[in-house]
Amino acid sequence: MRFWMILTAALLAGHWAAAQVPSAPSAGRTASGIDYQLYRQGPDGRFAPRALMVPTDAPYASRAGQFLTVFLEFRTGRDSVLMSSRRLQPKPQPFPLLPTPPRGTLEEAVALLLPGDSAVFRLPADTLFAKTFQGQPVPPFIKQAGNVLVISARAFELVSREELTAREQKLRAEQAKKDAAASAQQLVKDNAQIQAYLKRNKLVARKTPGGTSYVITRTGKGPLPKKGQVVSVLYKGSVLATGKVFDASAQHGNVPIDFPLGQGQVITGWDQAIAALPTGSKAILLIPSPLAYGTRGAGADIPPNAVLRFDVELVGVK
Repeated sequence: MRFWMILTAALLAGHWAAAQVPSAPSAGRTASGIDYQLYRQGPDGRFAPRALMVPTDAPYASRAGQFLTVFLEFRTGRDSVLMSSRRLQPKPQPFPLLPTPPRGTLEEAVALLLPGDSAVFRLPADTLFAKTFQGQPVPPFIKQAGNVLVISARAFELVSREELTAREQKLRAEQAKKDAAASAQQLVKDNAQIQAYLKRNKLVARKTPGGTSYVITRTGKGPLPKKGQVVSVLYKGSVLATGKVFDASAQHGNVPIDFPLGQGQVITGWDQAIAALPTGSKAILLIPSPLAYGTRGAGADIPPNAVLRFDVELVGVK
């Protein structure tokens, strides 16, 4: 899962804060050598130690294949905070519960938790890194701090794979809706900028059905390219607001760029406008930011929400 990949990478890179937090005394040890102290929140809101139930008893037995949402914090044996998942993600993240978690691993430790639990685990760093972190060597600073990792955990709820998938789909749909609304608002601003540019420069543009404006400055005698055909294009790209050139064929030996039309291998504005040009045409493309690089921009030369101008020549189709 992506979240745990990020967490692992950050931990291995040694991004830690020199914070000091108290350790809890160990209440028990698994056969694999994991020291643990489990806590349960009482009616008064306070956490008190709880005993470990036999993992084959309910409610453990039916959990394999489900996910437990958790916050995790990693510390060295000297209590320096290495990583807090709460800082990476504001919500508890799903952790897979395996039918038979490998011994001495983070998976085995998390499997001891029930929803509502908090816990402190002490795991041998050698075993943890070998089995949980893809066999990575233990960083020297962890060895020097006792060769253990202290993991604080807080568990929230059990979630089935189906429910987790449904939640992720819902979040993606909600984000897509927000992105579409923001894109529509930005498109209004960008089109106003394009119209002002056309008026100022006394240019008359056509517009593709998808919203890319283009001005044909030389009409070619060849056919219109078709979706899937490989087109060859000479180009010069600039930011409309500043005129700054960020890329051009002239910077690459004046060799045309080749790409299959309509396959999403170039920005949307290119796929739309090149399809409207007879082979041999020269044109000015004025591309709103949602059809170019959007809110993320591209590198140092294309800022977020930048309207782009491309001077292009469709030199060939095959």
